[in-house]
Amino acid sequence: MRARTAILCSVADQGVAALTNILVLVAAARLSTVADFARFSAVYLVFTVLLGVSGAYTGQPLVLRRGAGEDVRGACRSAVVFTVVAAAALGGLLAAVCLLVPGDTARALVMLGLVLPVVLGQDALRYAFSTLQQPHLALCGDLLRLACVLGALSVQGYGATPARLVLVWGLSALPALVLSAALLHRSTAGTGLLLRPMLMRGHLGRRFVVEFGVGNATSQLAVLGLGAVGNPLLVGALRGATTLFGPLNVLFTSATSFGPPLLGRIGDERRLVRATAGLAAVLAATAALWATALALLPERAGHELLGDTWPAAAALLPATGSQYAAMAAGTCGLLALRMLDPRTTLSIQVVFSLTAVALMAGGYVLGGVPGAAWGLCLGSLCKAAATWTRVARLRRGAQGAERTVSADALPSAP
Repeated sequence: MRARTAILCSVADQGVAALTNILVLVAAARLSTVADFARFSAVYLVFTVLLGVSGAYTGQPLVLRRGAGEDVRGACRSAVVFTVVAAAALGGLLAAVCLLVPGDTARALVMLGLVLPVVLGQDALRYAFSTLQQPHLALCGDLLRLACVLGALSVQGYGATPARLVLVWGLSALPALVLSAALLHRSTAGTGLLLRPMLMRGHLGRRFVVEFGVGNATSQLAVLGLGAVGNPLLVGALRGATTLFGPLNVLFTSATSFGPPLLGRIGDERRLVRATAGLAAVLAATAALWATALALLPERAGHELLGDTWPAAAALLPATGSQYAAMAAGTCGLLALRMLDPRTTLSIQVVFSLTAVALMAGGYVLGGVPGAAWGLCLGSLCKAAATWTRVARLRRGAQGAERTVSADALPSAP
């Protein structure tokens, strides 16, 4: 497949996947009371963390592979099988534990455990198609999932419990899982199934999971923690504001998860860094324009999107919009580091993700929910500055090495 076509299909696939997630949250907000949407958002946030862990452990190492030989095709097949098996084990444990806990949130977590192999398996197939440079197949599966989830949620009535919504949402991905698995089987039939390498100590996914844990999951779990000990509506407000920026998440996910196979075609490191820097500028400008458009949205239209959650989410738009502009720069900086040297990003993720959590907590103490949102924004800005500083140092080091080698290679004067 030509590079331009692959890029268009990859971005379109991410757009459909993100649109599905957005519409799920919008539908849940419209079908639920404020309290029930906060519970659903908390469970969906748990799923988001598990989805990120799965992608970091199996998906991100997979897309860094080059070529399309039998070993790559076998790795794709193995990654999907590993994800489904691990999700089934983890989901069963989650459901068993939460059965013993009372409350609507616990019941929704039970349903999440039951559908976890379906939703994580379908996501793993998207990574496999990206690695095989067949993003059009991932797009077919995600279009089917979008149609199924819209159909399933459209027949639910107002006041549906969080547990019911989670179950309906999860099972709606089953047809897409079956279709995508059949398409992958055609491309990987006859290849070996190697699960042991993904459990070995040298597996790169372990490092990526740590990066995700301190990078993304830490802040999301901190939101849950503040919601538990402080204001429970904090989770719904922040989740509602984040939902409005779903189209930006499309582009961020495309860049970090599915960009490496495309950027890998750029042989020169200088051109690669320039490409990611240009992408960062475009994404930051897009975030600013999107935030402006949301700020000008009429209140009636906002209520149509998020129902009773709209006022709380609208109050966070300036902070969340600024955060996404900073995230655009940071995301592309991490992408450049991942392509230059994937082992250089862990320290940045650890230091500045924990810094963001501290800033969010401090902001909440000083200014409530808006203060927490501005704290997250400041944390994202610090991380973006750190990533590009590291990129510049790597490039200077590489250029210095090139000059040294060139000088040493010159023949000595007679």
